[in-house]
Amino acid sequence: MLFVIFVDFQLKPGARSQFRRLIDENADASVRTEPGCLQFDVLEPEGEADRVLLYEIYTDKAAFDAHLRTEHFRIFADASESLTLQKKVMRCDLAFSGADVASKRL
Repeated sequence: MLFVIFVDFQLKPGARSQFRRLIDENADASVRTEPGCLQFDVLEPEGEADRVLLYEIYTDKAAFDAHLRTEHFRIFADASESLTLQKKVMRCDLAFSGADVASKRL
């Protein structure tokens, strides 16, 4: 079963631009270099300038654990800590994917 990470970052006021540069680099490197990282989306909720959400899909929990040991993750984690007021992480098993249904239409 695929493994999903959902992260909710509450940022310090005015930190979004710097945070986005860091997370975009981490997301790009994760999908590009980690075979177990299938998807890494960065979301900005409407009307919430100081909030960023992540939606990540991994082949399994071991792939996510490997992600946490990468250099690009460590760089992001260290550099973003001072930009963040609060971080909530949810670990989930992917029970259903609409992407699977949509891909069959194509």
